Amino acid sequence: MSDRFELFLTCPKGLEGLLIEEAVGLGLEEAREHTSAVRGMATMETAYRLCLWSRLANRVLLVLKRFPMKDAEDLYHGVLDIEWQDHMLNDGTLAVEFSGHGSGIDNTHFGALKVKDAIVDKLRTPQGDRPSIDKLNPDLRIHLRLDRGEAILSLDLSGHSLHQRGYRLQQGAAPLKENLAAAILIRSGWPRIAAEGGALADPMCGVGTFLVEAAMIAADIAPNLRREQWGFTAWLGHVPALWKKLHEEASERAAAGLAKPPLWIRGYEADPRLIQPGRNNVERAGLSEWIKIYQGEVATFEPRPDQNQKGLVICNPPYGERLGDEASLLYLYQNLGERLRQACLNWEAAVFTGAPDLGKRMGIRSHKQYSFWNGALPCKLLLIKVLPDQFVTGERRTPEQRQAEREQAAYDQAPSEPQERQYNKNGNPIKPTPAPAPVIEQPRLSEGGQMFANRLQKNLKALGKWVKREGIDCYRVYDADMPEYSMAIDLYHDWVHVQEYAAPKSIDPEKASARMFDALAAIPQALNVDKSRVVVKRRERQSGTRQYERQAAQGKFVEVNEGGVKLLVNLTDYLDTGLFLDHRPMRMRIQKEAAGKRFLNLYCYTATASVHAAKGGARSTTSVDLSKTYLDWARRNLSLNGFSDKNRLEQSDVMVWLEACREEYDLIFIDPPTFSNSKRMEGIFDVQRDQVQLIDLAMARLAPGGVLYFSNNFRKFELEPNLSERYAIEEITAQTIDADFSRNTKIHRAWKITAR
Repeated sequence: MSDRFELFLTCPKGLEGLLIEEAVGLGLEEAREHTSAVRGMATMETAYRLCLWSRLANRVLLVLKRFPMKDAEDLYHGVLDIEWQDHMLNDGTLAVEFSGHGSGIDNTHFGALKVKDAIVDKLRTPQGDRPSIDKLNPDLRIHLRLDRGEAILSLDLSGHSLHQRGYRLQQGAAPLKENLAAAILIRSGWPRIAAEGGALADPMCGVGTFLVEAAMIAADIAPNLRREQWGFTAWLGHVPALWKKLHEEASERAAAGLAKPPLWIRGYEADPRLIQPGRNNVERAGLSEWIKIYQGEVATFEPRPDQNQKGLVICNPPYGERLGDEASLLYLYQNLGERLRQACLNWEAAVFTGAPDLGKRMGIRSHKQYSFWNGALPCKLLLIKVLPDQFVTGERRTPEQRQAEREQAAYDQAPSEPQERQYNKNGNPIKPTPAPAPVIEQPRLSEGGQMFANRLQKNLKALGKWVKREGIDCYRVYDADMPEYSMAIDLYHDWVHVQEYAAPKSIDPEKASARMFDALAAIPQALNVDKSRVVVKRRERQSGTRQYERQAAQGKFVEVNEGGVKLLVNLTDYLDTGLFLDHRPMRMRIQKEAAGKRFLNLYCYTATASVHAAKGGARSTTSVDLSKTYLDWARRNLSLNGFSDKNRLEQSDVMVWLEACREEYDLIFIDPPTFSNSKRMEGIFDVQRDQVQLIDLAMARLAPGGVLYFSNNFRKFELEPNLSERYAIEEITAQTIDADFSRNTKIHRAWKITAR
């Protein structure tokens, strides 16, 4: 065989430039760049070294042959022409991968079969021995790439992809591949920072991929040193002595690197479920002395080994796949920006994101950006120098002020000199006056954001006296007042609940996204709340019971007050919170009228109306709903107010329950869903279609002199005219709209129904 071989090194899209630098440094000659690959010439020693040391490649392919190919027969005979007995045993195992199309082959599976057939036919013995297929761990992995009528047949020296280092057996929901993480570190300048003794911190480390890759770079550890199975292990052209020599050299370099004082490398992760998997990965990599992982939120991240230590902050924050997801992550990026400005002055930072617009909201400029691909998702790497003149703040500073800040920053990072101790007249040492803490300015709002903040503050002021008089601490403060900022904003004590309405298809998604970010940036400042207490959801047209389905599983409840009762809301786990704010006037009406009455609450949800009825002195309350989850919530609401007795909860389909019920009630409230097709009920409920049957069944349970209140929020709902022939009906919608919903009087409709 030749002393020099043609090699193809494959890599993720976007890493070609970095890979060619690395490969040339490891000995590749005549290197050329291709899409997701690098090509060049190398000795077997260089090929082994690339397998062992490449941090960026996916595979190292050794080209066996190139040949022109017009059809499947050319493919078969071109592969058959190789002396396969020089490469594998007759009874060995084989796997074939085929890429590309043309020359009459448009199916990669068919192409792979033709390659496999040629190899098997070449090696079949008269006794019938022949290679078999093993797709998982074959002796030989063959790759054929079809490129514009030319077949490039290669032996895969890697075996499994080189990004699989072997330490990451446990991973999070959306991990970066190890070679992409290494590329980001290299692009971020980590090799230079590590050589200078710098630190590294990842405030959102997940299971520690950045941390391990960074430590391996700093400690001069070959990324694939611990790999046991290679694509060349059973290859007959393998040179074990040469491989052993290179592997021993790499082992010696790793031992020398690990013997050095470890750099300060730390990871922080908010999700407690990822802490132990991350630590396990670090331990498997043999880097427990170099890397520590702690549980911690981004908002409290403080990466300071000591005041004079500097280094790199690197992270891959989540970036969401939909506009609604991105919006809810705005505060995460803002928190990251705040921590960089407050705790990482004079550090460098690298933020890898698929949502560059979110990166712009950190309040600090990037001095360089690089494009990468994370799988099929285009991403940006934002490189940041954490210096005051890069901060985007509310106050514009003169060049003189910026120069003074730079000088102060240089002074702050200089080694401190011992000062002569001073004493007072009594001979006691005088404590030095501590320097004032730097004032970190908030990122300034955009023009649109400031306009939105002004509207929120105006609404808050207008509702202030009414809120105080009514004794409520949960109410709507904004409801798409400005068409370009289409959302509803509700206050729940000291929490803010934001529902973004899906923008019409006619609106440019980028403009809608930018406006949403502007509004969310304004909310904490305008309403004087901490960003951690702002919950963002996206509300779209719902079908069936989707609005009642669980969205998350935090299980965190907030206690709020309304008309003298305490109620529990959950702002995170469901699209709705457990309290329909627009029905407040109806609940207050029920409270005032409930004294001594038997109250029936149909489709009770979390039974907030029943709590008000009990507060008003109801003789008893009965609450009916099909959901066990909401009835458990209802039980907690009643118990919170001391109303566990004489308050019955019934889990049932309301229609079925009414047909079986023979009791009478003095006060009934019905707030049905628009539509329901729950698996636990028979048939489908449609409020427009089924209203007559529902109201007739409920009125049959109404005691003489009783009142039924009927309400729903279906915008197109019309009450059946023939109902007025049997009952006295009065529409009371206007009386059930409070000041906070005055801009949206179509939020619901309500009627008072009594017997004639």
